[in-house]
Amino acid sequence: MNSQPFNDWKLVSLSPLPVWAMVLLGVGLVLGIALAAWGVRREPSRLRKVLLWVLRVGAGVAALFFLLEPGIRHLQVARMKNRVAVLVDRSASMSFPGEPGGPTRSAMVGTFLEKAAPALAAMQDRFTVELYGFDPELAPVTPAVLQNEPPRAGTTDILSALRSVGAGSQGARKLSGVLLFSDGADNAELAAGVVGKARSALKDLNVPVSTFVVGQEALKDLAVEGLKVDDFAFVRNSLTVEVEIHGRGFSGKDIPVVLSQEGKTVASKTVHLGSSDDVQQVAFTFTPDQTGRFVYTVTVPTFPDEAVSDNNTRSFTLKVIRDRVRVLLVVGRPSWDERFLRGLLRQDANVDMVSFYILRTMSDDPGVVSQERELSLIPFPMEEIFDTKLDTFDVVIFQNFGYADPSLAITEYERNLERYVFNGGAIVMIGGDSVLGEGRAAMPTLMEALPVEAAGPANPEPFKARLTPDGLRHPVTALGTGVSSTEAAWAELPAIPGINSTRARPGATVLVDHPFHLVDGKNAPLVAVWDYGRGRAMTVATDGSWYWAFTSHKGGSPNRTYDRFWSNALRWLVRDPDLTTLKVTADPPSVEPGRPVGVVVSARTADYQAAQDAQVRVELFSVATQKPVAVQTGTTGPDGVVRLEFPPPAPGPYKLLATAKKGETDLGQGEDAVAVRAVGPELSDASVRPELMEQIAKVTGGKAYRLLQESAMPEVPLLDPPVVEVGRAKDQPLWDRWYYLVVLVALAGTEWFLRRRFGYV
Repeated sequence: MNSQPFNDWKLVSLSPLPVWAMVLLGVGLVLGIALAAWGVRREPSRLRKVLLWVLRVGAGVAALFFLLEPGIRHLQVARMKNRVAVLVDRSASMSFPGEPGGPTRSAMVGTFLEKAAPALAAMQDRFTVELYGFDPELAPVTPAVLQNEPPRAGTTDILSALRSVGAGSQGARKLSGVLLFSDGADNAELAAGVVGKARSALKDLNVPVSTFVVGQEALKDLAVEGLKVDDFAFVRNSLTVEVEIHGRGFSGKDIPVVLSQEGKTVASKTVHLGSSDDVQQVAFTFTPDQTGRFVYTVTVPTFPDEAVSDNNTRSFTLKVIRDRVRVLLVVGRPSWDERFLRGLLRQDANVDMVSFYILRTMSDDPGVVSQERELSLIPFPMEEIFDTKLDTFDVVIFQNFGYADPSLAITEYERNLERYVFNGGAIVMIGGDSVLGEGRAAMPTLMEALPVEAAGPANPEPFKARLTPDGLRHPVTALGTGVSSTEAAWAELPAIPGINSTRARPGATVLVDHPFHLVDGKNAPLVAVWDYGRGRAMTVATDGSWYWAFTSHKGGSPNRTYDRFWSNALRWLVRDPDLTTLKVTADPPSVEPGRPVGVVVSARTADYQAAQDAQVRVELFSVATQKPVAVQTGTTGPDGVVRLEFPPPAPGPYKLLATAKKGETDLGQGEDAVAVRAVGPELSDASVRPELMEQIAKVTGGKAYRLLQESAMPEVPLLDPPVVEVGRAKDQPLWDRWYYLVVLVALAGTEWFLRRRFGYV
């Protein structure tokens, strides 16, 4: 037998009648009262009328009492405590000082909760108080941890934390309220404020959230914020980078802002901060001169009394690609070779060509020096092309062009051309009797940039070009989809009429040569390439490559060998990423602080098949220190791809330099860039957002407080629903008392007597 006493009670109806029956009887009682009132409506005496109404209503109430059969239900209950969640922001921004020279924001919360321990303990009679930290994941925390352990490098996601703590309300353990301690620096769903879906989500919590703003708003800080730049840019096309400079406590100061590319200054400007909390826009416009991915950094100076210095720089990566390949074609004299090449380039939608004829040979004698610049079909803008506009071209092609007299105009600018190639440009020298022959002595400086040097008179005998072993693997001469088809394509090419006698320089790669004509005991190179500085150069020692456009037709479809050869050449010269056998991609190109640096390497063999089981080595190279900081190695899978990961490095710009080998075969080199940010979104702004915390409290029915202004735990609104667990119950009737019946009879009898006395019966 359960000996526990009853500790609660409530009034109940013990009537056995169904609800619908009691409703009908109740309606009948009401009608009876109404009819009685209607019957005495003409009674002249107000006292009599009121007395009869009171007696009829009293009788009706007494009848309803017996109809409902009221009773007391004695209960044995055990009350369940509801939950109160105390949420403390543990994101990185809580490591900022709460006030100048004071403890961190996190430590301030720990001290406050330690002092408020008695008030929280007093709440334990009705609630279970739970203390959590969030960053944004929930985890139990104590005041001692808040005071002594720095916040982790997480993000502020207040709404996610509120959803998580609300999801813990299981069964009868409902959530009665939330006490939220944060600086309000949300960078997730509430970053734009309590609007739209975020507002609806807060309302759906159905729990009052009382907020405590942590931190002072008047901290001194200078930060690079609000960076706006496209994901990619076109080479030699202007690009604008927009930056927001946010200054707090720097009223009236001029702040220099510098944009740099991997340690090299690109542009600089000065902004004036007009107030103690000012945001100024800075726009940098510059023109990238090379393709690839590069790291850019925006920097403002660091002052000694700033709240945080890591947000004074902001790095980002920019991928520079090509819009159209801009080609300058300079022709010494018209020829069929020139006609075919110019027609091919003109019809290529990916090529933007500018061409000039300069009709000049050794035997030409202008007679007057002033006329030398006019020996072209139109006046040749020598200074504009070879000086001011030279860097706007991706490739410069000289076709059957050369001078013997070093005093002539081209020699004035050949140093510019050599420097253009060395700094990343590309040049093609196509042979003929005016180049790599009689005119070679006129351009000694430019000739240093070419992969071959002249070696005697030309050989006019027709011959069939021969593909070298290096040419079999090189993308310029890859006329087929593999080794076999490439060999077959070159074997089918017709003979060409003659070759310039040259020898390859050390370090040059000969792709195609003459099978019989020897120079110094070696086959004379027909097509040779090499890297010169940061640029590339190619020579074609003949003006008869147009013969390759007349190859046999198979299966009724034309053979486009000539087109493919020159298309491959242009793509190789401008370093088309698709023509590399080793492709390196930063994954991702911009890394948050404390995160690892990932890199994906795709290796291919010389015939551009996936290089399975290739040994890959990647070096993480610091641009700031010009030193490698880490090396990772790996083996490619069946798809020729491997992903490697470096431990989190220090902030700054880095290069990912990769090499790969398959057995003893070198698969080439590749590189990419990655930016490791000094601070993430959490630390880029040291300000607090009291307005956001106030909006959260208002929408949820809570109250907003300032932690710096509170010395003790205030009275916060909490829900306290009557959640009970029923054990035993016992009903005790109230209606079965004789005196209740006497009252009913007395009321009804008195009314009947008076009605007779007043003449209504």
